[in-house]
Amino acid sequence: MSARTAEIVAYLDDLLQIDRYADMGPNGLQVPGASTVTTIVTGVSAQLELFEQAVAHGAQLVITHHGILWEFEPRRVGPAQAKRLRTLLSHDVNLAAYHLPLDGHPEVGNNALIAAGLGADVVERAFDHKGMPIGAIAHFDANGGDGIAASELFSRVETLTDRAPLVFDAGPAYVRRLGIVSGSAANDLGTAIELGLDAFLTGEPKEHVMAQARENYVHFIAAGHYATETFGIRRIGELVAQRFGVDHHFVDVPNPV
Repeated sequence: MSARTAEIVAYLDDLLQIDRYADMGPNGLQVPGASTVTTIVTGVSAQLELFEQAVAHGAQLVITHHGILWEFEPRRVGPAQAKRLRTLLSHDVNLAAYHLPLDGHPEVGNNALIAAGLGADVVERAFDHKGMPIGAIAHFDANGGDGIAASELFSRVETLTDRAPLVFDAGPAYVRRLGIVSGSAANDLGTAIELGLDAFLTGEPKEHVMAQARENYVHFIAAGHYATETFGIRRIGELVAQRFGVDHHFVDVPNPV
């Protein structure tokens, strides 16, 4: 089956409420291509290898979490960016990207899916970025229980992300509430401490968080920027495939960070 590119993009723009987020780059369609789609490829980060694999799959639309347009990058097109664009444009492949909206969505967002994957009893939205929550708090203390053993939580994180996390094991023996902000959010540890959480999970560590976690008796878990952001993009690819009847391939281009 085929679907109109504009209809797929409009569906995702609406689902993820992209206009509500102040982001570091444009969400939605970044590079236009074919007007109809039979195959989509999803991946975490827009890069040449992903685009080449999309072409090999015969995709007309690539959907990523990290796009190719960022406010912190040069405004001139350099050689690497030009090669990315040539690959997309010469094969008439669309590129759409969804960053913070895909972190913060309460159902298909990275953080909601991580919380669910870890077995949370209740998940609430938290960790505001310019007025919109992009993270989550996972509760493991339903009906007044003691929570989950910290060692069990660390084990579940490793199983869910398929990699051993970096853990500063400084918190209580049992975790009742876990803050989650996927990607690069080590600076949000301070917010987790203010909220009285027992543990905080993100992708990347920073040098100062070891002491910050130890001195505030909070577990800090760095489970990988890439590894914590595979969930949402894969899920929206599945949703698009189900809704529009197109083929979907999640392309894994692993990154140790």
